[in-house]
Amino acid sequence: MSLHPSPLFQPDQREIILASSSPRRRELLDRFGYTFRVLEPDPNAECGICSRETPPELVARLAYQKAANVIEKIDSGLVLSCDTVAECVAIILGKPENREHARQMLQRLRGRRHSVYSGVCLWDKSTSNRSIRVDVSHLWMEPITDQQLESYLDTEQWVGKAGAFGFQDGPNWIRLEEGSPSNVVGLPMELLSTMLAELKT
Repeated sequence: MSLHPSPLFQPDQREIILASSSPRRRELLDRFGYTFRVLEPDPNAECGICSRETPPELVARLAYQKAANVIEKIDSGLVLSCDTVAECVAIILGKPENREHARQMLQRLRGRRHSVYSGVCLWDKSTSNRSIRVDVSHLWMEPITDQQLESYLDTEQWVGKAGAFGFQDGPNWIRLEEGSPSNVVGLPMELLSTMLAELKT
């Protein structure tokens, strides 16, 4: 799988309750043929960054918090939540707050290898079965010029995206070196398929 399913891919038939406001996660689930509805977690479910956490610990905890928030709002169903951050030279990069923040992130990333982590939580309300896993992808960003950087900022494609870039938008200065491309977008579809299969057993 990549950003599109293979012709032989068969999605799990259970309805998923997506605990996320991300349009990119909705798009991926739709593209892969999953049946789902959206129930966004409360904003406070995404709070609480701890400076001592590693990126995998952070995304796993935040994915759990989102799922735990939504699981209390339903009587039955299968909740899916996810949290994604970028990491470069041991600094965690979430979503930029504004253009200047996005500029600082991209200046840090250019000419460097960096990683994108996603924590995924699946929680079946009916059985109380729960699974939390983390996926990682490694990327390289070309040493783009200030002019290229500003031109990208002008597009506003960085808004709402961890690390201030959208891999799915196809910038030619970002190269995936290892791992899942859908993970970089915000929901690792290969890992999700595995977790859904495991949650049936």
